[in-house]
Amino acid sequence: MHSHSLELLSSSEHDTRAIGAAVAGLLEPGDVVGLTGDLGAGKTRLVQGAVAALGAAEPVVSPTFMLVREYDGDLSVNHVDAYRLSGPTELEDLGYDTVFDPDVVVFVEWADRVSRALPDGWVELRLEVADDERRRVTVEPHGGPWPARMVLLKESLAPFAVERPAAG
Repeated sequence: MHSHSLELLSSSEHDTRAIGAAVAGLLEPGDVVGLTGDLGAGKTRLVQGAVAALGAAEPVVSPTFMLVREYDGDLSVNHVDAYRLSGPTELEDLGYDTVFDPDVVVFVEWADRVSRALPDGWVELRLEVADDERRRVTVEPHGGPWPARMVLLKESLAPFAVERPAAG
């Protein structure tokens, strides 16, 4: 695990939404949040919590068949699902400047499939199924403002943090 990463544990769908809401509290226009991990691990649930916290009234559903869904709230959100994309070029073909508009926050599910097309500076939330209810969530910065924001992320996500064993 990367030294700047943060390990979290979600014990329920409610916790996963709460993690999304906590991350949302730190987002600014132009930010990109990449979601990776297991099928059914809660990527869309996390986005639901974030979008609700950003003030959007409409319900968040997986954009699998639309590829990009837009939500208007205190900050506008583009929610991208890269599951059906064959790679970065297909993401660029969706209209890169429209999807990654500097005035919106972008959530990209299955970001690992298109990571080479993501802008410089994004944060990854990797969700893994621990068991029927629990999910492990790893938060990892990928340049831009994110390494500096890790202290704020650690504070806002403290209720879900997994303590790491002391080195030595």
